[in-house]
Amino acid sequence: MNKKYIAIILIIGFTAFIVKTLNDAGEFKTIVSHFDGECISIYGNVGAEDITILSNGLAIISSDDRRKTLAGNSVQGSIYAYDLKEKTPQLINLTPTLPFNFHPHGISVHEIGDGSYIIAVVNHSQKGHFIEIFESKNKGLIHKQSIADPKLISPNDLVLINETQMYISNDHGSSSEWMKMIEDYLQLTRSNVVFYDGNKFTISAKGLGYANGINISHDGNILYVAETVGKKITEYAIDKSSHGLTFIQSTEFNSGVDNIELDNEGSLWIGSHPKLLTLTQHAKNSNILSPSQVFKLSIGAEHKIKEVYLNDGGKLSGSSVAAIWRNNLLIGPVLEDHFLHCVLKK
Repeated sequence: MNKKYIAIILIIGFTAFIVKTLNDAGEFKTIVSHFDGECISIYGNVGAEDITILSNGLAIISSDDRRKTLAGNSVQGSIYAYDLKEKTPQLINLTPTLPFNFHPHGISVHEIGDGSYIIAVVNHSQKGHFIEIFESKNKGLIHKQSIADPKLISPNDLVLINETQMYISNDHGSSSEWMKMIEDYLQLTRSNVVFYDGNKFTISAKGLGYANGINISHDGNILYVAETVGKKITEYAIDKSSHGLTFIQSTEFNSGVDNIELDNEGSLWIGSHPKLLTLTQHAKNSNILSPSQVFKLSIGAEHKIKEVYLNDGGKLSGSSVAAIWRNNLLIGPVLEDHFLHCVLKK
């Protein structure tokens, strides 16, 4: 075979790879905005990437200005409270004077009782990846512990199962930025879930396609993991003695699912990215809008997916989380300078 034919085959192969990558990332989708409710933009924090809401209506928000970090002008991140019981909720910074570098990512709250709670937070500090543990006190947070381990390769999200133990998702199998990019574009399944028993870390699940949001069923029997590149929510049965995981099933989404929150009925509310490559461009340039999407996954004999919210990015770009309390829906972004407080029609 002469060089001309080899070159043609290589060009065809490369073109096919590019088209497949764009299609898998959702870049050919048509976005038709819809939502059965009303939303207002809440300013005062940047990059509200993860939000969870306590049973009493207090929303806890992980906030970090990731664009400034990417630009080499890092500023301190914060954890905010936003009380949905209030007629006009206000953002309150719960960590205004931390004595260490703080860039929060995924968060989890374990309620102790009497309104008090423990918070675990993924922190991408300049010294490495840590899990920070806080305890609520006098309407603020007291830092209790920093946890580090080599198995925290690229931690994204976490879920507390009690005051000291948790599952954590690593969204990549490598800490190298170059290798992370290869994993993403080749859609390699090298990420994992690790378990922390209060003393040591062990790998509980592996072979995941960008393990991202992670949460647990109300009865503590099932672990839910969002695979962003895999575009699915994967369920594992939890052995409550060993804390080992056994695969149950995966639910396919035609979207880059991100963080997972639960409502009172045990349904999953998921912030998602319908166009993944557009999201990466949005991270580099705020003028490029990245569509936002919210799903509700009702758990049953047959799981049911409902697309609750879809927008072209004009209202909010790059939605990463959707947290529900009563008819209030908070939608947070990876990078934007506001989040959405939406009210669902009854």
